[in-house]
Amino acid sequence: MRIESFDLLDSKDKFHQKALHWSGQFDEISFFNSNGSPDQWGRFESVLAVKALHSFCADDNVLDQLQQFLGKHQYGFIPGFLSYDLKNEIEVLQTSAEDRLGFPAAYFFVPAITVSITERQVKIQADDPAAVYQSIYDTIIPRTDTPVAVHIKSRWTKEEYLTAFDKVQQHIQRGNIYEVNLCQEFFAENAHISPIEVYLKLNAISPTPFSNFFKLGSHFIMSASPERFLAKRKGKLISQPIKGTAKRGCTEQEDQDIIHRMLQSQKEIAENVMIVDLVRNDLTRSALPGTVEATRLFEIQSFKQVHQMISTITCMQDPEVSNMDVFRHTFPAGSMTGAPKIAAMRICDQIESSKRGVYAGSIGYFDTVSDEFDFNVVIRSLLYNQRENYLSFHTGGAVTNQALAEQEYQECLLKASAILQALNSRLEQ
Repeated sequence: MRIESFDLLDSKDKFHQKALHWSGQFDEISFFNSNGSPDQWGRFESVLAVKALHSFCADDNVLDQLQQFLGKHQYGFIPGFLSYDLKNEIEVLQTSAEDRLGFPAAYFFVPAITVSITERQVKIQADDPAAVYQSIYDTIIPRTDTPVAVHIKSRWTKEEYLTAFDKVQQHIQRGNIYEVNLCQEFFAENAHISPIEVYLKLNAISPTPFSNFFKLGSHFIMSASPERFLAKRKGKLISQPIKGTAKRGCTEQEDQDIIHRMLQSQKEIAENVMIVDLVRNDLTRSALPGTVEATRLFEIQSFKQVHQMISTITCMQDPEVSNMDVFRHTFPAGSMTGAPKIAAMRICDQIESSKRGVYAGSIGYFDTVSDEFDFNVVIRSLLYNQRENYLSFHTGGAVTNQALAEQEYQECLLKASAILQALNSRLEQ
């Protein structure tokens, strides 16, 4: 297998489109796109990996088996995903909600071809890099004159969401928990879509730093995630939880007013502080003593659809702690559970009506040569079973003692807006 670099003759966006349409011939696809976001810990502007030489797929004893798989394949870049319900293996938890999508608990693969794309250059690792480059460059982007039309329904009525919200707040008032990320599902049956076209449209509507397209046979993930779950760089672990969401304004001044209100909001700050404390506690279990620190607190990052409040927590990994133990200590992302973490997950299992599956899990990669990794949080993401023509996405928000049910419900709809727009759809109540 060789690595060669080529000048980028198309624009980067056009080459992305060609590369994704070219990749559609393979059963395994992973595409990460940072959308030009400045990120001191990011390693790729965008990278496409296709065609499994070796693969790992498991529904139980996942982390032990994954460690063995990674140890056998010192290839370098190995992409894949971890389902939220891996929590049931890590803690004594159980999910009884129906699984309508059928994704495995975890999947990773060693790619036959890897294509890394920057503004001016393409680097390809393959048996014949020049042939791969030429094949991508010659790919014709299909015209899409007919808009996607998918009829999206909510698993809960608004009244059912408000009832679930009230149940969560009762737990808070009894002192069982401080915060819960309550999620609801939106879905479509008999859905016929072109996953690549939907992903490209979603990414155009909502370009985010942890955007991803993933294909495993007839299962697809189309993600516009803005959130990093966990990365490792030169022995340093980095987590960047999001808690705090507000819509974009119509003018620059309105945006500044919204950001000011977010930074003055006791509710938003309290939610963020709770998750920062949770993540610090999780990282402490894997850290060299005294190295856990919140390096940036309450940073507002503005995306095309929303403003987000993001904090950054880092530590140096204890060399006696394996990478799989790091995941045992931190997974799933605290921003998608609540605090205390185990109690919050148990309450979500009791109250939510749909299995989360890959949603609220994580997509990313391990580099088995450099001993590094980088994983997002699967939010703002579409999941699609093409064989069953079943399409699903979840949205959620933090419920605290200060939260108001109507505001949280509207925040769920705000987070759904980009996906609905990508599907050219309206929500059917």
